[in-house]
Amino acid sequence: MHDMRPLQDGIDVIKAHAAKLGQKPGVYQMVGKGDETLYVGKAKALKRRVFSYTQPNRLSSRLMRMVSETLRMEFVETHTEAEALLLEANLIKKHRPRYNILLKDDKSFPYILLTGDHDFPRLTKHRGAKTLKGDYFGPFASIGAVNHTLTMLQRIFMVRNCSDSYFANRTRPCLQYHIKRCTAPCTNLVSKQDYARQTRDVKDYLSGKSRQIQDKMAEEMQQASDAMEFEKAAALRDRIRALSTIQMRQDISIPSLVDADVIAGLTLGGKTCVQVFFFRSGQSYGNRSYFPRADKDDTLGDILGAFMAQFYADKPVPKEVITNAPVTEEALLTEALSHKSGYKVTIKTPLRGDRKRLVDWAENNIKAALERHLQENAQQASALSAIADLFGMDTPPQRIEIYDNSHISGTNMTGVMVVAGPDGFIKNQYRKFNIKQANAQDDFDMMREVMMRRFSRALKDNKGNSDSSNAGMPEWPDLLLIDGGKGQLSAVSGVLEELGILDDLTVVAISKGPDRNAGREEFHMNGRESFRLPINDPSLFYLQRLRDESHRFAIGAHRQRRAKGITKSTLDQIPGIGPKRKKALLVHFGSAKAVEDAGIADLLKVEGISESFAQSIYDYFHDA
Repeated sequence: MHDMRPLQDGIDVIKAHAAKLGQKPGVYQMVGKGDETLYVGKAKALKRRVFSYTQPNRLSSRLMRMVSETLRMEFVETHTEAEALLLEANLIKKHRPRYNILLKDDKSFPYILLTGDHDFPRLTKHRGAKTLKGDYFGPFASIGAVNHTLTMLQRIFMVRNCSDSYFANRTRPCLQYHIKRCTAPCTNLVSKQDYARQTRDVKDYLSGKSRQIQDKMAEEMQQASDAMEFEKAAALRDRIRALSTIQMRQDISIPSLVDADVIAGLTLGGKTCVQVFFFRSGQSYGNRSYFPRADKDDTLGDILGAFMAQFYADKPVPKEVITNAPVTEEALLTEALSHKSGYKVTIKTPLRGDRKRLVDWAENNIKAALERHLQENAQQASALSAIADLFGMDTPPQRIEIYDNSHISGTNMTGVMVVAGPDGFIKNQYRKFNIKQANAQDDFDMMREVMMRRFSRALKDNKGNSDSSNAGMPEWPDLLLIDGGKGQLSAVSGVLEELGILDDLTVVAISKGPDRNAGREEFHMNGRESFRLPINDPSLFYLQRLRDESHRFAIGAHRQRRAKGITKSTLDQIPGIGPKRKKALLVHFGSAKAVEDAGIADLLKVEGISESFAQSIYDYFHDA
């Protein structure tokens, strides 16, 4: 529980701030213990809005709780209320306040890119900033949707997907040509003009002209058949079938939806699900579910409005947004999104026609997703309750941190932290630790370094307060699961005791047991005999899943680090060398080993290598 100050103390703080404010629009933040941002709000007139929090008879119990926790406030004035709304959304995403409606687990969306910096463009998936030259199509709801679409596009249009370096070094067509997924422009088996027609067809298809393309292919197939070019006709027939398949896979399509998102929400069993459906050029690019954190007093209109402001804070806004319920402050949100995007954005809640049919279809989808989510949550709650009983905890853990290390013969030592809670794995809070100081042959030492780095930083961020109930540390765990046996448990416990927080946490080490078979795991805790669980115990299955996820993440993190190490060169260690000089040396000599064996006279032959730098390179490799 959070410490409850008297309500009047919070009101006095807010009154003192309100007295200094004017009636300009802006954003306000309520800040509590440990500098935690409790709430971010926007106002058309700051003074009037902030002063409203000093009238207890108009506040809900939730808001009274928030006011009582407020120790100070911060303010930013804006020119307009629309600017305040956009700033509010950005601050909510940054601070994740406890009392705001909060969009969680938000990620960037993948696109399809048709490159524009090559005579023979390629099709590829793209995520992140649109810095590469070319045409972008999307967003798609998932990488799976992108992969499926790319596969179908290659079957239909036979445009290359290889990297430019791979393309440049081909002397014979690759497998993609032989399985009829590419026309092999790398070996001049297709002319530049014919390949340009292929890429134009791709653009037309992704721009919503699939019907015209299918008609054109059908005409070409008939012409080939009439000319008795049966192999060409058969190839066109296969491409038409692929095009028909991808069109049939569309759950629903409305050609008039040129550029639109459908954002629909539903509340069931105290949980709200919001789904976003992407429609571009009359085609569906998939949908994604969100489960925003909201209070029981928030209406669906409030939730949709807050969701949209946060969702579009770092994403392109379509020209049309369709919702299944009127959005709170719709006019203001429309103005803000139009201002952000630079073109007119409309928000509509249809009552009839194709768009209403689309919204009804979306609501059915959401209901099914919400029922699945509630069922999974019930199972998760049951598992957490059983874990609390198993490990002697007072209440079910809200945050479990699982730790594992990975290395090969002491090289590229990597530690990881995986996080789980009532809603399952919290992947955006996973962490990697590149272990630097620990003894390479000592697994216990590695675990000590990971623990020290994780918790000394947490204590520093919390100004030395290790109270797990402190709102200033929302990421403080209830339960630590350590991959290992009694040795790892002892190493972790030693660090936590040194930091003075051992009594605040439940620590459990999991070892695989003498035969290392799943189901024979042993559990180790301080002050308790090691024990096993029955092989069919549901808690054992849950704990195995947590441990397996940490293994998966640790192995992936180690592979990444090892791959980076493989691409490093001994030249990288030379003081003052940069990418251009390194490239010039490798191009001239062919390898880092040849550079190492070169004399000063040989080094001077390389463009950009001065006499003094040649001496530095030579000295680096030959200085005893």
